[in-house]
Amino acid sequence: MNDLLIASNISKHFGGVQALSEVSFSIRQGEIYGLIGPNGAGKTTLFNLLTALYAPDTGRFEFAGATLSRLKPHEVARQGIARTFQNIRLFANLSALENVMIGRHIRTRAGVLGAVLRNRATREEEAAITQCAFELLDFVGLRDRANSAAGGLPYGDQRRLEIARALATEPKLLALDEPAAGMNASETQALKTLLEAIRARGVTLLLIEHDMRLVMGMCDRVLVLDHGEVIAEGVPGEVQRNPRVVEAYLGSPVEGVAA
Repeated sequence: MNDLLIASNISKHFGGVQALSEVSFSIRQGEIYGLIGPNGAGKTTLFNLLTALYAPDTGRFEFAGATLSRLKPHEVARQGIARTFQNIRLFANLSALENVMIGRHIRTRAGVLGAVLRNRATREEEAAITQCAFELLDFVGLRDRANSAAGGLPYGDQRRLEIARALATEPKLLALDEPAAGMNASETQALKTLLEAIRARGVTLLLIEHDMRLVMGMCDRVLVLDHGEVIAEGVPGEVQRNPRVVEAYLGSPVEGVAA
């Protein structure tokens, strides 16, 4: 299995605080890769560096054989990396359909002139964007809420809508920041089923998550951060038994998950 993403010696300071220190790992094409650790461990900072919201102080990311250095967030998205956020960031007053269509526009070709003239190519492209958005809403189970305002959807539906919008960019790697946060047991199970379906479509997943049953039950490998440093990496059973991980984060084996 080929490496899709390689992170080499990633470090980041914010003033006198070292958020990440010499973090290195690789993610293989087609796997679900978990990223866990205590609050403040640097997990979201790593996501923000990967998607070019911040620039690393040292180190670099290589994605699909290309270096991501000096790219802007929209350029990283065009390379094939999409993300969701810990705090849902939807356009609350727009419909579910419109939110997904916005994600799709990063793959469009019509420029300002085409939008003004409304030529045939532009109209056909807009029709294709709408069709793609409907298909993605159907995929995440929200087709019947297409015309509902995003801000009025139940919490679990908003999470799925954010995932649909990210998928509209045609990612090779989908980075999810605590997608199960705030979900009940049935919503979490539905999320697990959705993530497995996304992988079946050929998308590699990078998952920050505090729900250890979800992480240990579906991730192929897990990276553990503590105070900005890597303290463990491996298959879930190995990580769950690692003394440093138990001391820093887990406290005890995850109930109901085989080690």
